[in-house]
Amino acid sequence: MSHVISEWIVDQAHAIGFDLAAVIDARQAPRAGAYHDWLKAGYHGEMSWLARDPERRVDPARVVAGARSIVVVALAYYVAEPDPAWWNDPLRGRIARYAWAPDYHDRMEPMLQALGGAIDRRLGGGITMRWYVDTGPVLEREHAERAGLGFIGKNTLLISPRYGSYLLLGEIILDRELPAAGVREEVARRPGTCGSCRRCQDICPTHAFPVPWVLDSRRCISYLTIELKGSIPEEYRPLMKNWIYGCDECQSVCPWVRQFAAPPRAMAYATLDPDRAAPSLLELIALDQDGFRARFKGYPMLRTKRRGVLRNVAVALGNSGSEAAIPVLERAMFDDEPMIAEHAGWALGRLRSVRR
Repeated sequence: MSHVISEWIVDQAHAIGFDLAAVIDARQAPRAGAYHDWLKAGYHGEMSWLARDPERRVDPARVVAGARSIVVVALAYYVAEPDPAWWNDPLRGRIARYAWAPDYHDRMEPMLQALGGAIDRRLGGGITMRWYVDTGPVLEREHAERAGLGFIGKNTLLISPRYGSYLLLGEIILDRELPAAGVREEVARRPGTCGSCRRCQDICPTHAFPVPWVLDSRRCISYLTIELKGSIPEEYRPLMKNWIYGCDECQSVCPWVRQFAAPPRAMAYATLDPDRAAPSLLELIALDQDGFRARFKGYPMLRTKRRGVLRNVAVALGNSGSEAAIPVLERAMFDDEPMIAEHAGWALGRLRSVRR
């Protein structure tokens, strides 16, 4: 088959709004063995879906029968930080950059559907395909690296020489053989590397990297504030600072990110809103269920629910060192949600111990 088709697919992906795109053959993920070792170590924590049928996750042919090709895409989400007066205010909660915009699944899934439809029509129909945005059994960073969209850094994130690591990944798995196309050959001539740098390892507040290229999710602030459904282990709470949803620490210090992070090529990912990126903790802890839904409607935080987000807010208030947090935490101790009440009690104890 002519390379024209694959180049056309890449062009279509860019026209739809993706910042990076490539076409590669469908094969087993190169680091399948490392993934099995990661699961055996229990580093996935409570994310049980990652351990469900791991052989399917490492082999695209188990996702789409007869899989022959993968279209890999990336959407850049870099947005500059708010003024330091906001970002460093201990009474404001930090939210990871990707959550400054409405839920990215709602943006990327229609884009992938449109791309898949265009491919099906161009190839005459009858193609079996599936597309995913980090919701399917696909080791997407492995395929994105193989496609040349970037390289996997010591912080386990895909790092692009064009956009840094602020990237959201997606893929379409097809049962049609297509020649490789996109950025793969260009990057293959000058692959990136972390070299001897270990800034991401050193800055991690909870020491979530037991060794380079391995993440212990159970210690990661993103996991603790989003994926963990129950109580946050007390040993990690003082280390979480004022992060209330996700964490960008290991990305923000990366030299590749500092040099190459750039806004999306096609369309802005989000408009910087300081109240969205670093909202007032005193306001958030006072939200009832209706207020929480109204505040975060359409945004990723809604998935973590009020009890999860306000649990995180209580921890951040406990780390704030501010007496202004004491009255709101005293009220939060009587919240109908036991988990919020428990973390508010811990936060009060921490603030009072600091005052002594």
